[in-house]
Amino acid sequence: MYKLLKQEGRAKRAEFQTVHGTIQTPVFMNVGTVAAIKGAVSTEDLNQIKCQVELSNTYHLHVRTGDKIIKELGGLHKFMNWEKPILTDSGGFQVFSLAGLRKIKEEGVYFNSHIDGRKIFMGPEESMQIQSNLGSTIAMAFDECAPAKASREYVIPSVERTTRWLERCRIEMNRLNSLDDTVNKNQMLFGINQGAIYADIRIEHAKRIREMDLDGFAVGGLAVGETHEEMYYVLEETVPYLPVDKPTYLMGVGTPANILEGVERGIDFFDCVYPTRNGRHGHLYTNHGKINLFNAKYEKDMRPIEEGCQCPACQKYSRAYIRHLLKAKEMLGMRLCVLHNLYFYNTMMEEIRNALDEGNFAAYKKAKLEGMESGSK
Repeated sequence: MYKLLKQEGRAKRAEFQTVHGTIQTPVFMNVGTVAAIKGAVSTEDLNQIKCQVELSNTYHLHVRTGDKIIKELGGLHKFMNWEKPILTDSGGFQVFSLAGLRKIKEEGVYFNSHIDGRKIFMGPEESMQIQSNLGSTIAMAFDECAPAKASREYVIPSVERTTRWLERCRIEMNRLNSLDDTVNKNQMLFGINQGAIYADIRIEHAKRIREMDLDGFAVGGLAVGETHEEMYYVLEETVPYLPVDKPTYLMGVGTPANILEGVERGIDFFDCVYPTRNGRHGHLYTNHGKINLFNAKYEKDMRPIEEGCQCPACQKYSRAYIRHLLKAKEMLGMRLCVLHNLYFYNTMMEEIRNALDEGNFAAYKKAKLEGMESGSK
C-alpha cells in the first residue's frame, strides 16, 4: 500500500508498505545484480549504510546458480540473508542489450546466454516465473527497452507489444501468487512505461498502463543514450499521466543531480550502478563534488574522504590509506570506497525526505547542487 504523505510541486514524499517492511520514499535502491553488491559488501553492511531496498537481476540469477535452486533454498531473501525489500528487474534490459544474440517475437525473446552461449527463451510468463521463484518483494514487468534514438516506426509497435506483454505479466503473476508453493504470495508487480524520447508515445502508453491493476509504475528506456535535458523533458511530459497515488520508479538513473531532478518531477524510486562502479575505481562522491583517489595529491592526505561523514570508511580510514589500498589492488580499498558512495547516496535520499517533510525541498536541491558543483579540495 502506498501512502502519499506530502507533496511539494510534483515532488512526492510517501511510504510504501510491503510484506518485507515499509519503504520511505524517495528511495535509492542499492544494486546487487547477482544477489550481492559488487565490492565485497555484505547485507550486514547494507543495514549499516541505511539501505532500504536491494535490487537484483532476474536474467543474471536465472543463468547463473538458477532461480529454481534459489527457490529450493527458500527464496532470495533467505539465500542472501536480507530481510528488507528486494526489487528484481525483469531481465528485459539485459536481454535487449545482447544485440546480435537475440530474436524478438510476439511470444518473447530467443537469445544466447552471455556466459556459456546456450539458447534461452524469455517471455512475460517466463520472467514472472523466474521472479516468483526468487520471491522478491517487487517484480518488474517484462518489456522491450528500445534504444533512446530509435525511430518512431520502430518504437510504436515495440511499445504496443510491451503493453500486450504487461497484460500477460499481470495474469501470470496473479496465477503464481495463488499457488501453494509460491515463495512470496504477496509479490507486487510494477509496469514499465516506454516510448524512447517521443512524448506523445510515452503519454499514450502511460494512459494505457495506468488502467491496469498494478502496484507501481516505472519509466524505462531512459539514461540509454539521450541527453539529460531529453530525459528531464520526457519525465515532465509523462509522469503527470501516471497515478499520483502509486509509486513511480525511474529505472537505471543516475547521478546525484539526476536524482534531485527526478524527485522534483515526481519520481519515488531510483537505482543505478554509478556509486558502486565508480567506487571500485576510486571515484568518490562528496558534498563538494567527486574526487578521484588515484590523483597524486591524495598520497599523503590523512583526512577522511569527507569530513563529518559517518560512513564506515570515513570514520576510520584516511584518503592516503584508501588510495594505497587501491594502488596495491587490495580488495579492502574497493570495499571502503563502495561503502562510502552508497552511504552518500542513501544519506542524500534521507536528506531529500527530510526536506520534503519540512517543505523546503527546492532550497535543499539548490544548495546541494551548488555544493557538489563547488569542487572538492
